[in-house]
Amino acid sequence: MNMQLFETALEASRKLKLVDNDKINKVLNDLADAAETNTDYILEENAKDLALMDKANPMYDRLMLTEQRIKDIAGDIRKVAILPSPLNILLEENIRPNGMVIKKVTVPFGVIGIIYEARPNVSFDVFSLCLKSGNVCILKGGTDAYNSNAAIVSVIKRVLENNGLDTDIVTLMPAGREATAELLNAVGFVDLIIPRGSQGLINFVRDNSRVPVIETGAGICHTYFDRYGDTKTGAEVIFNAKTRRVSVCNALDCVVIHRDRLSDLPEICSKLAEKNVIIYADEEAYSALSGNYPSEFLEKATEDSFGTEFQDYKMALKTVRDIYEAINHVTKHSSKHSEAIISTNREMIDMYERTIDAACVYANVSTAFTDGAQFGLGAEIGISTQKLHARGPMALRELTSYKFIIEGDGQVRA
Repeated sequence: MNMQLFETALEASRKLKLVDNDKINKVLNDLADAAETNTDYILEENAKDLALMDKANPMYDRLMLTEQRIKDIAGDIRKVAILPSPLNILLEENIRPNGMVIKKVTVPFGVIGIIYEARPNVSFDVFSLCLKSGNVCILKGGTDAYNSNAAIVSVIKRVLENNGLDTDIVTLMPAGREATAELLNAVGFVDLIIPRGSQGLINFVRDNSRVPVIETGAGICHTYFDRYGDTKTGAEVIFNAKTRRVSVCNALDCVVIHRDRLSDLPEICSKLAEKNVIIYADEEAYSALSGNYPSEFLEKATEDSFGTEFQDYKMALKTVRDIYEAINHVTKHSSKHSEAIISTNREMIDMYERTIDAACVYANVSTAFTDGAQFGLGAEIGISTQKLHARGPMALRELTSYKFIIEGDGQVRA
């Protein structure tokens, strides 16, 4: 049992509330320096994890750290340091007739548990965001990345210790499902659980956690090419959304195309062949692409082709007769993450934006932009696909709650 671990995390959260923003920023800048200084050590540990994973596995890219990626991570940490503190912001103030002053101010959640798969960069991202927002974090990374995560957390703890802060501000849980179960049941110690990963992971956490959960991560993303879509725009946006990084949650999984534009499909899909993207096309789309797209990368779609987060160089293709059928298809298969429309018709764009139920809805833009940094929020802890508390990129402000502070000079209630 990890009860002692949870108790020390809770105690660390009380101490962290008394640390000022200048100190937090210094820790973050020191950590950015330490990440770069310890690059060789981190890469050595990361290599141990990589050696156990098949390079053909789409998750290999997520697991892999490089010197440049660590440099980029350090840059992101420095960006978090210069962002305004999300704490103690006055949201509302009300003076009652009896002179009592009521203030509504932002506060940390306290202790946040993060459960994630083979993405060791998340360890740096989560810690920097949690520290800046005054939260202690308990990390439960995937077994595939345990060596990498352990190295990263050891670097973080040394920086905390060098700055005179409680090292229990960050904790890495042991590998194995038993530790996950304990974290999901740490009622009274952990205030919030955030899962980051596949739909399977998210479903497991949601179904088994007794601690409140904010769902993030799973992205089954569609782009609808409307009857009024611009072919060049569509080809560029679809290519970028599908191939920029196939393993991330904002990558495109399904193109929905208006039947009247099937003749443009070969041009829209031409660049995808350069990346050997396998297309699972319905009957009409298959006919339009047959002879115009490499046969070894063109297959007929099945029902399972739709509603799948491929995380690979694979994509589904669905033909519809109008925007209403497009909206119905997207609604049926969406994970409510990121959805897009390619159109020059303002009426069609407005209809799509108003009716599609997703955290982020794009018009003539790649879904690859669903990212806290790209939204100007700094780094993010994940993309929330639910509606309670936070939706979309969860940056610093979304990692806070609020409380009411009431001050007076002896008022009593009759």
